[in-house]
Amino acid sequence: MKNTICQRTRQGMLPAIVTALLLTTTTSLQAQQQQWISLSAKGKLVYDTTAHGDKIMDFSYAGYKGGGVKIPEVPVKISLQPVAGDNSTAIQTAIDQVAALPLVNGWRGAVLLAPGTYNCDKTITIQTSGVVLTGSGHKENGTLLQLTGAPHVGVVIKGKPVYVSSGPVATVSDAYVPAGAMQLHVSNPAVFHAGDTIRISKPVTPQWVKFMGMDDLVRDGKSQTWINGEITTDRIVQQVKGNTLLLDVPLTDSYDATYTSPQGTTINKISSSGEIRDCGISNFRMISPTQAGTINDRHHQAFFISGITDAWATDIDIYNTVNSVSVTGKRVTLDRINIYHDTVTVGAAKPADINASGPQLLVRRCHIIGSNVFYIATGAKATGPIVIMDCRFEGGGWIQPHQRWATGMLVDNCEVPGGGIEFMNRGEMGSGHGWSIGWAVAWNCMAKSFLNQQPPGAMNWMIGCTGDRRQEGRPFERTVVLPEGIYVSHSTPVKPHSLYLQQLQERLGKKAVENIE
Repeated sequence: MKNTICQRTRQGMLPAIVTALLLTTTTSLQAQQQQWISLSAKGKLVYDTTAHGDKIMDFSYAGYKGGGVKIPEVPVKISLQPVAGDNSTAIQTAIDQVAALPLVNGWRGAVLLAPGTYNCDKTITIQTSGVVLTGSGHKENGTLLQLTGAPHVGVVIKGKPVYVSSGPVATVSDAYVPAGAMQLHVSNPAVFHAGDTIRISKPVTPQWVKFMGMDDLVRDGKSQTWINGEITTDRIVQQVKGNTLLLDVPLTDSYDATYTSPQGTTINKISSSGEIRDCGISNFRMISPTQAGTINDRHHQAFFISGITDAWATDIDIYNTVNSVSVTGKRVTLDRINIYHDTVTVGAAKPADINASGPQLLVRRCHIIGSNVFYIATGAKATGPIVIMDCRFEGGGWIQPHQRWATGMLVDNCEVPGGGIEFMNRGEMGSGHGWSIGWAVAWNCMAKSFLNQQPPGAMNWMIGCTGDRRQEGRPFERTVVLPEGIYVSHSTPVKPHSLYLQQLQERLGKKAVENIE
């Protein structure tokens, strides 16, 4: 397959333009001839694979509780009315009082904000499991959080996890673990048991950085570092069979021993403390004063979710925040988050309305109006599955995984009529963002334009999408066009209509789809 030829061309030190042309030709003749994923006569998904076994992963594990689980209605313990002046202290006090209650069936309770305007001078923080903040409506005559005072984040859900390694470190014994796999082999399986949480660590080696073409990043005469250290992802062992570990969630990246020596990919058991679970925010508006300037200026921001497993933010309308939402927590659902901008952030550096960097994240039915903005972006080394689904983004902006090798994203039935969807090599942009994404899929999407570039040793797919196809080189090096990623049925939508919902139904049944509909 193409990634095998990637290895030969880079190892053979062919000139960059020859390598690019050869890779593009190979993609067109081989990978582009496959459907990669289709429906059988019985209506079930059929997956094509590379020669190494890589395939489009099962994204259905994204979302609250790992997908297919209805957002709960949590009993209200404290109700508040708005008062004159700052309300953030009163809201925080109510949250802290609920946080002191005992857990009952996993919940402590909700704080309900009655209709009205709540001026908030400070960040409201949820840092205890089982606590929910909800309003009485996200439209006119509902609940409004008015961000006042110095720039701050409106609401933060935040645990403080500390991870500790326990037991001996094992090494992955496979020569190659394909993307999308749910198992791998280890050198000493006896140290693992069903239920163990494990951390899989892939070293960022000089040979892999060179293979990815990221060893020559220079901007303004200064060398840029793409990534270093390790890329880690956590999984739970479902079963140990011989020297095979069966995992709870598919792997979003491949693991090639050719590029991980001498250390190799390692696995160790971990335990954690300080992480919280089962929190949510919903059903209110949040308004900031109009904010001009660049992204380097301080701004009001909407909400952050981190240090948590299983959380949600639903039915929230947000006005004029900058770098509005950030999610790095695990198994989080964002549903019907609407962001509106009165003005445009100035400068070449653009804000990200939703930083979608949490594993098993589902962003669904969201609407953003704004320009000169990344509607969806990812951070460094983010590992999915990350699903962006049924969203509409209007204005001159982009869905663009942003920097330093995120893996495992699905953009499913999204519309960007005035902007683009881009899986790309950002080269020296930022401080050496380089290859931003691998193993990403755009499915039945519509955009003004699509930029789909193919990383060495990985794949990006755009299937059933409608819009102009662009081909470009690395930023600041436009003369050498990079290899194009895989397009299937471009300009003609494919079946199933939604890849995520089809995968969810096949894994958990129709009831799981009904739960999130």
